[in-house]
Amino acid sequence: MVEMKVYGLAVDDKAQSPVLILKDESRDLALPIWIGPVEAMAISLALNEVETPRPMTHDLCVRLVQSLGGLVLSVEVVDLREGTFYAEIVVSVAGQIHRVDCRPSDAVALAVRARVPIRVAEAVLEGAGTRSLESTKAQFAGVDLDRDKWTEELENLSPDEIKYKM
Repeated sequence: MVEMKVYGLAVDDKAQSPVLILKDESRDLALPIWIGPVEAMAISLALNEVETPRPMTHDLCVRLVQSLGGLVLSVEVVDLREGTFYAEIVVSVAGQIHRVDCRPSDAVALAVRARVPIRVAEAVLEGAGTRSLESTKAQFAGVDLDRDKWTEELENLSPDEIKYKM
């Protein structure tokens, strides 16, 4: 497993779809994962430490694990099959390790909130990873890697809008 950080969120202009970019700085590896807009906003809210009036779903998941005596240890992107990424949340409860299947976007949103490592299997990186962000730009022409786009989107939201849109 390779530990990666959230480099940012981008927008695939062609598909009008958000792209989560994970990056391992030490090895100059990037992993783009296309995700849904709601998940992108959930990740962006956590990355930008935006307080919401009520807990978001991923906040609720972290609190639920903690209230049951568990601890979220990490999240892992474990597989890539037929163009679909698979992830697991690694949780410790009473000394036992549990792995919970989930979408990578949900895993990352949870990891950012719980401040736990994000790990990616070597096989996934071999299948979908790319060397450096410049390679990513070339490989995925039409993807706007403007990291500030989601921040601008957040700044335009008011608490009243979040209450209804989220």
